[in-house]
Amino acid sequence: RVPHRAIARLVINNGYVDVGADDRIALAANPAFDASTFEVWAPLLNGAAAVVIDHDTVLTPALFAQTLREQRISVLWLTVGLFNQMAVELGPVFPQLKALIVGGDALDASVVAQVLRDSPPQQLINGYGPTESTTFATTYRITAVPEGNVNIPIGRPIANTQVYLLDAHGQPVPLGAVGELYIGGAGIAHGYLNRPELTAECFVRDPFSDEADARMYKTGDLARYLPDGNLEFVGRNDEQVKIRGFRIEPGEIEACLVQHAQVRDAVVLVRGEGVEKRLVAYVVAEADEQLVSELRTHVAARLPEYMVPAAFVRLDALPLTANGKLDRRALPEPDAGALAHHVYEAPRGEWESTLAQIWAELLEVERVGR
Repeated sequence: RVPHRAIARLVINNGYVDVGADDRIALAANPAFDASTFEVWAPLLNGAAAVVIDHDTVLTPALFAQTLREQRISVLWLTVGLFNQMAVELGPVFPQLKALIVGGDALDASVVAQVLRDSPPQQLINGYGPTESTTFATTYRITAVPEGNVNIPIGRPIANTQVYLLDAHGQPVPLGAVGELYIGGAGIAHGYLNRPELTAECFVRDPFSDEADARMYKTGDLARYLPDGNLEFVGRNDEQVKIRGFRIEPGEIEACLVQHAQVRDAVVLVRGEGVEKRLVAYVVAEADEQLVSELRTHVAARLPEYMVPAAFVRLDALPLTANGKLDRRALPEPDAGALAHHVYEAPRGEWESTLAQIWAELLEVERVGR
């Protein structure tokens, strides 16, 4: 249940993009996706034009680029998934944009750097915010990607929005420390329809507001303040996984993988249950017979052994949902070729052959080298 004032604060005097009567805004998102809130009301409440672009066009890069050019679009919102996949095809159109807003997931610094170098829009904005805070809560105008940087900040709160980083006791964390991100202000929804228990759990009293009935949304996202005052997204407090007693943040492994020269994007998931639980990395890269072993060596040199994935699956592109976000359920199960093996060396002698046979039976694999 989103109040009118939440939408007004999103698109009027918002502090991150000034929409005027001369602007033409692409209405390209699925109407069920909260991005459409910005795409509908930004033009309607500012006297601009809303240009409806059908779903098939959006998913056809060449046609999408042609439409953006012909319709003279000046403000465009893209999910990170679409931005990563279409940056090259849409690149020639980006310079005509007054503002290109990208959000919905963590940005790939290498793609951002390529766009800034080859085809920068007038403003490239990273927009962060859960649906419960009405599309955007913070934004960051990206002007450069420092060398070696793998995280793009999510910035500062937009107008009439407050952000707090709190510890497990609800107290603000020190500068630079990681805390859970809570959002307050005019953009907060009233709660979930017919879900009073979930509403009470996620929309909690705002102790930092002078209003007696003020609420803030408990996002479950982890972040920290950078020295310049911008926020950096770190991960989810419920995405931590525990394997063989070790607590692991998959985002750290993903950040390590994308540092490899051949990897354009990466996602790390946990597959299996109990003793069968293992890390699986999905990477977007060109086909290469040595890729699996190279990635394992790459990660092992930078992270502890328990954070090295058991399997690496190469993909041409990450699967996306209809809303342009990562479709985790569509990621395939790894096959035998995805497992990172050492070069096979045959057992020597009777004892080694016997031990190798025992291990092969226990591990349910064809052979075990010495």
